[in-house]
Amino acid sequence: MLYTEEAGLPDERSFWEEWSLLFWTSVAVMVPVVITLWCSVQRSKRKSHMKEFFRKSRHGWHYTDLFNKPTYCCVCSQHILRGAFCDCCGVCADEQCLRRADRELPCKEIMAQGTEHRWVQGNVPLASYCAACKQQCGTQPKLCDYRCVWCQATVHDDCLETLVDASQCDLGEFHNLIIPPHYLHLVNKLPRRHPDEYTKLASSCGCGWTPVLVLANTRSGNNMGEALLGEFRSLLNPVQVFDLSQLAPSKALQLCTLLPPGCVRVLVCGGDGTVGWVLDAIDNMKLKGQDQFVPRVTILPLGTGNDLSNTLGWGSGYAGEIPVEQVLRNILDAEVVKMDRWKVEVSSKGLTIRKPKVLSMNNYFSVGPDALMALNFHTHREKTPSFFSSRIINKAVYFLYGTKDCLVQECKDLDKRIELELDGERVPLPSLEGIIVCNIGYWGGGCRLWEGVGDEPCPPTRLDDGLLEVVGVFGSFHCAQIQVKLANPVRLGQAHTVRLVLKSSTMPMQVDGEPWAQGPCTITITHKTQSLMLYHSAEQTDDDDDESSASEAENPTPHDSPRPPLVASAHA
Repeated sequence: MLYTEEAGLPDERSFWEEWSLLFWTSVAVMVPVVITLWCSVQRSKRKSHMKEFFRKSRHGWHYTDLFNKPTYCCVCSQHILRGAFCDCCGVCADEQCLRRADRELPCKEIMAQGTEHRWVQGNVPLASYCAACKQQCGTQPKLCDYRCVWCQATVHDDCLETLVDASQCDLGEFHNLIIPPHYLHLVNKLPRRHPDEYTKLASSCGCGWTPVLVLANTRSGNNMGEALLGEFRSLLNPVQVFDLSQLAPSKALQLCTLLPPGCVRVLVCGGDGTVGWVLDAIDNMKLKGQDQFVPRVTILPLGTGNDLSNTLGWGSGYAGEIPVEQVLRNILDAEVVKMDRWKVEVSSKGLTIRKPKVLSMNNYFSVGPDALMALNFHTHREKTPSFFSSRIINKAVYFLYGTKDCLVQECKDLDKRIELELDGERVPLPSLEGIIVCNIGYWGGGCRLWEGVGDEPCPPTRLDDGLLEVVGVFGSFHCAQIQVKLANPVRLGQAHTVRLVLKSSTMPMQVDGEPWAQGPCTITITHKTQSLMLYHSAEQTDDDDDESSASEAENPTPHDSPRPPLVASAHA
């Protein structure tokens, strides 16, 4: 409280000025907060209402508060900021016109008698050209141009009537990957469902037709799966694009049984765990006697490690650096290879009644510090999954757990607690903290574990040789040195069958990134089957091809080349 200099009494004017300043300051702070909260509640209500409407809609609507480019409503032709768009056909509408758009504007028909152009007016890409006059489209405001949702062709409003074969659509650049709507219509009319009948129907789809099914895990890695689903639906038939968070791979792969045998390809958008999930579903198809319908599998890496994708030439991680169209072109040019799959049988000691735990392995099995890091990461991701939505954050968390283990050394003296047998022969172990059994060339997010960095010759690593490579590591710090190529692992040998006996204590273990804590047990790894995968070779220029041809003439390619062996051409 303030006092006057003359009488030392409270200055009432200053007192009320201070309270007035405090009041208006509080109002200035609280009003934006209240408005923000009110808008948030209204937005939540609006999205909830829209979600119920979208669930019953014929379109694949997605609501947005702000379009990322100038967009016009396909009903009222007005510029919109807030509204919805269909990720299948590209129709856009504001909130007021949404129900009318859903009622009057049809979406892509996944099943129809013929293949005709399906024109959508407006919002065509800027870098597009008219199919009739070959002039640029998309430069005029509002809805002056058209785009076909099947072949992606664009045409001016004035040129639409002059377009040759305006009614017939050839499905565009990716016609060899699209399941045409007329094909499914013909399949539905077949009196009997037989593979020979599907082969006859395939002739109407053109030579070299190899339809692709897209299976995306929206929970993998950097959460790009949702956006990728929309992009693939816009380029392909929506019936061949699946969200694995809503439909299991075994259900999605049943579409293969309605297509000609041996022609289907499956694009898995996710991490190595998602790929293993899909390959297990393919193995179940074999158990049901559907071997002839088994597809070829390719990968769009969205996970954290992506070692299998790296081995097959599809990169260590996808972050949108190339457009989806280029991804489909790469699939068209890919080559088929065989990959070994392994059975990991875990038999716990003292529990003879319980059946052994059986797992499938594509990449590697490990016991030791890398499995401990994976276990800690997995435990915390289950508690707070929203935090682990970025590939960079995931790798940073792995680094922190690795640093912690360098100090604690929870897996030390592993050689005293475990026995290793390769093809029935006991292998003496040095003082190790971890053992890694590899099927592929890469490990730990891009490290070539078996070859190492030294000059010592080693047997080749191949995907189809029926051999496993077994190495040892001295701890988390040794793993870090291997990844930055400052050290080599301990090569313990190659074998067709690997057996490990954990005699005492509990140790962390993992198979393809799926970790668990295991007590005394016997682990037996044996060959299970082979899967057909697609391998993407790096693109070369003409000069590179000439130089490589000359070098190959002088120095033939050695047998231990890391490139997987080819089985058949992609166009065979």
